[in-house]
Amino acid sequence: MVSFGIPEVDWKSLILPFAYVLVLVGSLYTFSNIYRKRKAAQSANLAPWFGPHLQRNVYLSLLHMEPEEGSEKAPKIPESVIRAALLRRAVEDIHRLVQIRTAKQACSSLLQKGSVGDDLWQRFQRAEKEMEEELRDVVMEANALAPNWGQIIFQSANEIAANTVVRKRLEDIQETTDAEKAWWEKRRATIQSELVKELDDEKASTNPSSVDGDTVVVGKA
Repeated sequence: MVSFGIPEVDWKSLILPFAYVLVLVGSLYTFSNIYRKRKAAQSANLAPWFGPHLQRNVYLSLLHMEPEEGSEKAPKIPESVIRAALLRRAVEDIHRLVQIRTAKQACSSLLQKGSVGDDLWQRFQRAEKEMEEELRDVVMEANALAPNWGQIIFQSANEIAANTVVRKRLEDIQETTDAEKAWWEKRRATIQSELVKELDDEKASTNPSSVDGDTVVVGKA
């Protein structure tokens, strides 16, 4: 009967490969952590896509009004004022959402062409994430003020935003019309002035010849 023995493993010869693998894995793990921390720090230092949200700050200030000096209770803010402030906040969110949707395709195209760096795309992605959180927060605040208001607040805000845009365009058209009207009035006055001047010059050039002719006729008589 033939017996097969299990070959002995030379563990000493495997120490070096195992050590190499451990060092490699540790290096990759360390590099990954450093890279993520660096990217997070760079993202935190990037300039925000939008400026300060004034309407949100006003709403939060009204909602968390502190008592005046010498008074124990904070002033009572009417609920209608708070709701109006939240609606203005939602209107501003609509304007910002439109800007994000408009800029997304352009930013993506420029990034693919290499015309812009990753910093711009990171700023845009962070703005998208902040916008999503802002919309959720507004819905929650609306539902807290009035039941089911969160379902229609952005519909109302969208109508207000659209009316604001239309009114702004009408004002721009009116300003352009007034400017063009003033230009044409000024131009007409200039043309009239030039025409009168030309007529005066023609009269001045024809008067001396007629006087000379009369003198000659008198001499012959």
